Amino acid sequence: MMSDLRPAKAGHRPTLIACFLHFDLSFMLWVLLGALGIYIAEGAGLGPAEKGLVVAVPILSGSLLRVPLGLLSDRLGGKRVGTAILAFLFLPLALGWLAGESLPALLGVGLMLGAAGASFAVALPLASHWYPPERQGLVMGIAAAGNSGTVITNLLAPRLADLVGWHNVLGLAMLPLAVVLAVFVLLARDSPSQGKGPPAASYLAALRQADLWWFCLLYSVTFGGYVGLSSFLPIFFRDEYQVSPVTAGYLTALAAFVGSGLRPLGGYLADRVGGVRLLSVLLGGIAAIYALGGWMPALGPMVALLVCGMACLGMANGAVFQLVPRRFEGQIGLATGVVGAVGGVGGFLLPTLLSQVKQAGGSFGTGFFALAVVAAGAAVSLHVLAAAQQGWRLSWHTSSPAEAVEEL
Repeated sequence: MMSDLRPAKAGHRPTLIACFLHFDLSFMLWVLLGALGIYIAEGAGLGPAEKGLVVAVPILSGSLLRVPLGLLSDRLGGKRVGTAILAFLFLPLALGWLAGESLPALLGVGLMLGAAGASFAVALPLASHWYPPERQGLVMGIAAAGNSGTVITNLLAPRLADLVGWHNVLGLAMLPLAVVLAVFVLLARDSPSQGKGPPAASYLAALRQADLWWFCLLYSVTFGGYVGLSSFLPIFFRDEYQVSPVTAGYLTALAAFVGSGLRPLGGYLADRVGGVRLLSVLLGGIAAIYALGGWMPALGPMVALLVCGMACLGMANGAVFQLVPRRFEGQIGLATGVVGAVGGVGGFLLPTLLSQVKQAGGSFGTGFFALAVVAAGAAVSLHVLAAAQQGWRLSWHTSSPAEAVEEL
């Protein structure tokens, strides 16, 4: 098809759609154990710390896989690696469908399901390579809005578990996986301008650049907060407010929907006003919301706080990834892999921290206060960095809002 041979700067909508679906389905599977966490914990008799571990393990393994798969995406092409990820995910779903409820079995399934989280380092660069630098905020925001998969999972998984049991939910998840695999193979194309990736020495050079690790810190707060809360909120609502599993899923889905829906807006606004400027404001808001949540208000105010917090986290994710492809234009796969990996580790630490605090002191409040301190520290660090690093330009933005959308 002629559209597949256009210069990368012209864009390629089928690939953008395929990347969105890949990321959406992957996020559905990545947080699936979290959405089913109440059923799993009650069936297996898990304690607070064990609950946090089961829902956090997929986040950790998926995060660590982002680095090698980001490298492979640069070297072998995003379509090939993305297809392999989807094909592999049939294995943990089948094992989880047939496995028992022992803690080792649950952790093994979680480790393998973590491969879904590595979609981040493949799907986003695959879409990004097709578009010019001034469109990266919006394009990356659209592709990464696939984190709305957390909404779908939290809406459907608890209700299905009530009807057929949580094991069978894992079996049913293979149906949408098969559909998305077929669509991705048909629609996705590697950009003709991507080439075979830079030499290995350039990867090592990128890892020595301080900017990459600053991005990692920022994303561990923003994305780590989003995915960590998306996985842990069902257990949090159940343990703290004694709501039903289905209600806990609905409340989590509401918060996740707001966060994922506003990620493209964050990228778009970052294109217009500058990623650094927008991110500074959002990190301050995140810190304030965590601090208010630490007082453990009643259910209604807490839900309102968490929804606002997820909105800020979602937009902040878009702002970070307006900056990353501009700073590392020739090494997008590597940069997104490393930044996404560390961000995902933040998502592992969040439920682990909250569950350990709950087990030790009987309340989640201290954990939220600690998260507030971390977010405030990230805001201060960004301010200092922006003042010291001339490479982080506040003027990275487009000239016309309509132009940004039309060129997709």
